[in-house]
Amino acid sequence: MKSLDAKLTEIRANRSSRAFIIADAKDADMAFGVRAPGPRGYLARHGSRPAQFSPEVWGRDEFGYRNLPEFLDIIREVTHQGLIDIMLMSAYVNEQLTIKEGLFQKSHVTPAARANDTTDVWAVRHGCYTREPSQPFRSATIDHIQCGEVECERDGSGQFPGANLGLYSVTFVNELEQDREASLWYKEFREEAERKQFRHFLEVFDPNVSNGIAPEKLGEFINDNILRILAGVPEAGRPVFLKIVYHGPKAMEELAQYDPNLVVGILGGSAGTTYDAFKLIHDAQKYGARVALFGRKINNAEHQLAFIEMLRLITDGKIGPEEAVRAYHGVLQGKGIKPVRPLEADLQLTDQAMSYDGSATKRSSVTVANNPLAAARTATQARPAAEAGASPAGWPTRADGRPDFDAMTAAQRSAYHEARLKRALG
Repeated sequence: MKSLDAKLTEIRANRSSRAFIIADAKDADMAFGVRAPGPRGYLARHGSRPAQFSPEVWGRDEFGYRNLPEFLDIIREVTHQGLIDIMLMSAYVNEQLTIKEGLFQKSHVTPAARANDTTDVWAVRHGCYTREPSQPFRSATIDHIQCGEVECERDGSGQFPGANLGLYSVTFVNELEQDREASLWYKEFREEAERKQFRHFLEVFDPNVSNGIAPEKLGEFINDNILRILAGVPEAGRPVFLKIVYHGPKAMEELAQYDPNLVVGILGGSAGTTYDAFKLIHDAQKYGARVALFGRKINNAEHQLAFIEMLRLITDGKIGPEEAVRAYHGVLQGKGIKPVRPLEADLQLTDQAMSYDGSATKRSSVTVANNPLAAARTATQARPAAEAGASPAGWPTRADGRPDFDAMTAAQRSAYHEARLKRALG
């Protein structure tokens, strides 16, 4: 059994379960084009896949994005790591890795494909599509996702060589005809999916244009639209889970407690700081989310495998967000990787863009209370490093016995994080 199915069963049977589903969203080629595979600062163990660039056209460091073979290598590596539950891809990448290569046949990871691409994800360079109200559109077909052909042969078993799980996204903009049209397209998709034994999860984006709704009320608008659009849908046609923007504790708890059969997940949004990502998944889980789909947050990480490992440790309750940031930087240091931001900058919480192209709406409705960082920094600054104690393991500690990261040498920091990870992983 795939881990996704086992966890969904556990979550629905026991609402207090810590089971948490993590998806790596590697479907950005349906939105960003050349930039989708991400910066070449991180490559899989296979290394670079050389391509031909004419020196009279390109500067040596000018072309900074991975190519598709390098992108596929990372997907393979993340899948083999085994810490995620879902790998979300475009229909084309799904064909290459799921159908032709059989990457997921002996893996507990479930392959999935983006089943539609509304215009608010058309984030091409120099384009203006994302500034217009979202329009429904589908490039992929269910049959192409399931078997790589325009029409699948169906034997009733529900087994297909390709993915049998898809992401369908809807963007409500608070305009009657726009939202009615989006709802009709989703209805048509649901009915086709049910006939073809195709499972899906529903992504509901925030409005991508001005909509007359105060930012602090967006969570209520989204929650009501989700429950309204699903109220007329029996179990056979409903999504296996949801993917939405995290609008804070009240909006999350309101939706998560409404129906025990409704599994709520969050999307990651733009890359942000490492603390943004770790705090987001921690808080969302605390207030009822049971799924997280992170795309750019993972894809832009300095070391994707280490980043995913920290996400899993957080959702398993073995480590907190702040310590996870420090541990992640310890891994980077141990591997000789220069972080995008220094540690203290990476421990900051930022206000991130929630539109797909990262240019429009802000997640201004999220309020962070009791931020531990300010208190931790104050305590550290008030106590000079020279006064720090030493732990039996050999790294400096504060008066309360906690590790004093500011007083640690590089070697001590690496030793601490290596010991902590060994304990966390058992």
